[in-house]
Amino acid sequence: MHQSISAASVLQAGYARQALRPRLLHLGCGAFHRAHQAVYADELARHHGSDWGYCEVSLSDSSGTIHALKQQDLLFSVSDMDAQGWHCRVVGIVCQALSQNEDELPAVLEALAHPDLAIVTLTITEKGYCHLPATGQLQLDHPVILHDAAHPLQPRSAAAVLLAGLRLRRQRGLPAFAVLSCDNMPANGVITRQVLMQLAVLQNDVGMAEWVAQHVACPSSMVDCIVPMVSEVTRTRIRALLGGVDDRVGVACEPFRQWVIEDHFPQGRPAWERVGVQLVADVSPFEEMKLRMLNGSHSFLAYLGYLAGYTHISDCMQDAALAQLVHHLMVHEQAVTLADTPQPAEEYAASLLQRFRNPALPHQTWQIAMDGSQKLPQRLLAPIRVHLARGSRFDCLALGLAAWMCYVSGIDEQGRVIDVRDPLAAEIRMLLHSRGPAMSSVQALLQLEQVFGADLPRHAHFIAVLSRYVCQLQKYGAKACAARVCAQLGYAGELAGAGDGAG
Repeated sequence: MHQSISAASVLQAGYARQALRPRLLHLGCGAFHRAHQAVYADELARHHGSDWGYCEVSLSDSSGTIHALKQQDLLFSVSDMDAQGWHCRVVGIVCQALSQNEDELPAVLEALAHPDLAIVTLTITEKGYCHLPATGQLQLDHPVILHDAAHPLQPRSAAAVLLAGLRLRRQRGLPAFAVLSCDNMPANGVITRQVLMQLAVLQNDVGMAEWVAQHVACPSSMVDCIVPMVSEVTRTRIRALLGGVDDRVGVACEPFRQWVIEDHFPQGRPAWERVGVQLVADVSPFEEMKLRMLNGSHSFLAYLGYLAGYTHISDCMQDAALAQLVHHLMVHEQAVTLADTPQPAEEYAASLLQRFRNPALPHQTWQIAMDGSQKLPQRLLAPIRVHLARGSRFDCLALGLAAWMCYVSGIDEQGRVIDVRDPLAAEIRMLLHSRGPAMSSVQALLQLEQVFGADLPRHAHFIAVLSRYVCQLQKYGAKACAARVCAQLGYAGELAGAGDGAG
């Protein structure tokens, strides 16, 4: 049996943890948060004497993270991975860890009502907001929202838990905490505010909705750091870096981190700017550039790469056609739709391609492919709408969307079952299986109005382009189809030759 992380005296955080106060609370203690927001807080405590500690909260703790943290003296490790090697740190910024299942709701609400608490950060994934991705509004018929509307004292959703905590603060005369979304959604602060206020109204508490509008700051933020799922191989490597210590909640990630935050925190905030965080008046240009050029490209590679048989993003980048197409997508189809670019598009694209090629980063295409129905509206469909309005081409955007449609069919090119993880998976299966002989899979899936809205399913040119690429993927397969599209877009030489041979 390996020793506990708290038992190794050499593995300490490097600062006086007893001085930390629970001024930050994080909802959704996943791998990304531990590799990103927690590291920034750790840097502030380690190098600048900050007392901004984190209370970690999970609504279910289905992964056992909170339970493991408690057994490890609230310590965990973060390892940066690149071609030059791995570098490990022990993070000690957590001063409390709670699970709604294990510790029960009253303990979670007391943490939210703690007088020291000033900011709640969120990484609950897009689906955790129980909203409609196409509109940003609360999904009124969502089963969890229906429960929370009828039972505000037994909240299940993140929004309902936050509302319950805010009610307690209001009753006790405490100021509201700020709610800082760190999920990959456009205007994530606006969506957070909308969801909180709409749910309060659903709970017949208009006074609470007004109080939220007046007192609860919901700044937007943009986060960036590639954090793959932790495999057994990764766990073994982390154990070796820790000298034999078994860290059950250790994470490994790329060295790159970025955090851009709208600077609006009425009850104060950490001095994030001291550790490289960008505090700005408007996050949207950074957010939109990252969502389209990075996240959109990730989704493009995830669906095409998975269908082509590639396990990791770095494997996709070894395919000359996919590498060429993803660069084309970034520069010629995504960047040109941006109203503002905080850095030159070619420069940003080059940095993204370099990160995607990182051979030490086992970022699975299957992991990125999860929850596509929640991600497509902002990553691929929003820029497609721009192209449709301009009358410009969007071949790679359509190809990525077509690959998603093939992926969610549930069968890969070798006839094997795909483990499709998506909150709309059941509805997708029903649409595909119940369609008549005269209806294509494209027409069937375009019935998902919560994804495609009401406009795209009625746009003849959009449907024609999308249908063409679905047919090409089905006829040629993902690898040959990518080579053909390269040739069609004018990328000559061996790629054009590969495209000609594939026909």
